[in-house]
Amino acid sequence: MTTHKVTLEPVGIEMNVEEGETVLDAAFRQGIALMHGCKEGQCSSCKSKLIDGDIDLLKYSTFALPDHERDENYILLCRTHAFSDLTVELTNFDEELLSRSIPVKDFKGKVAGVKDLTHDIRLLEIDLDEPIKFWAGQYVDISIPSKGVTRPYSMANPPSEGQKLQFIIKKYPDGEFSALLDGELKPGTEITAKGPYGGCFRREGRPGPIVLIGGGSGMSPLWSILHDHIQSGEQRPIRFFYGARTEKDLFYLDEFAGITSKLSDFKFIPALSDNNGGSWNGDTGFVHDVVQRRLREEQLTGPIDAYSCGPPPMIDAVMPVLFGIGVEPDHFYYDKFTQPMKKD
Repeated sequence: MTTHKVTLEPVGIEMNVEEGETVLDAAFRQGIALMHGCKEGQCSSCKSKLIDGDIDLLKYSTFALPDHERDENYILLCRTHAFSDLTVELTNFDEELLSRSIPVKDFKGKVAGVKDLTHDIRLLEIDLDEPIKFWAGQYVDISIPSKGVTRPYSMANPPSEGQKLQFIIKKYPDGEFSALLDGELKPGTEITAKGPYGGCFRREGRPGPIVLIGGGSGMSPLWSILHDHIQSGEQRPIRFFYGARTEKDLFYLDEFAGITSKLSDFKFIPALSDNNGGSWNGDTGFVHDVVQRRLREEQLTGPIDAYSCGPPPMIDAVMPVLFGIGVEPDHFYYDKFTQPMKKD
């Protein structure tokens, strides 16, 4: 099989990429954790600049890589096939992510159960044949061989539970995977989990507050981060914001109440965008507006680590709010839950 050498600057890392393999997949295989998100050419997290070499790009979204940037030799590593040795300048890299790389592997397992959390959110439980090592906040690609479907989902459990995985998943009417959650994914159904992926994982041993912001199934990686933090014994101020449309979209309220007794400075702040004249006496409005109002009122001291997981519009709205209250860009970690690209 033909292989080519890829040199990653300015970090000076060299690796091999095989014929038919994307540069990002080659990095995963060799335990080199580059910045990434959707892995489908939609989010731009892996955008880099081609300095030298011949490549071809698979289908991608021009929102992630506009034509004028492609004309300037920018590429998406998740879409890049090499046809010669390459030199690539990483425009976005995280030294801590690189230092904590875990090689991506395939893990076999079975569905253990599916539970209702709300009218359209489910908890999928999977037992693996062997434990997976991951950092709190990361995700895996789950494949159902019998259905021919694969989707990325973030673990909701902490890394200490690496063999019994949990996933908080939102159902969509046309969701090829989520539509299976109500009946077809029975206990014993064989699955394959490939990973771990993702750079939105808990940073350990730091001072200052933690801000968690989620919506919908964005609860999953944040739930993992929160429980990993609890197990670590660290005591940092934590503010957990969760955006939902109505009160019936909230869950784990009793569990959050219990967490308050375990941490010295913890607040869970659910925000409803559509109270619809109900009896809700909590925060209302879009979650980014609630984040802005609450954090300006509190004026938390110390460098803030912020984690946000959910739909792209929510992440895009939250980002300027966090920067406006003093969160440093390199202390903001996010995971945009994009929809799969449509096939031709």
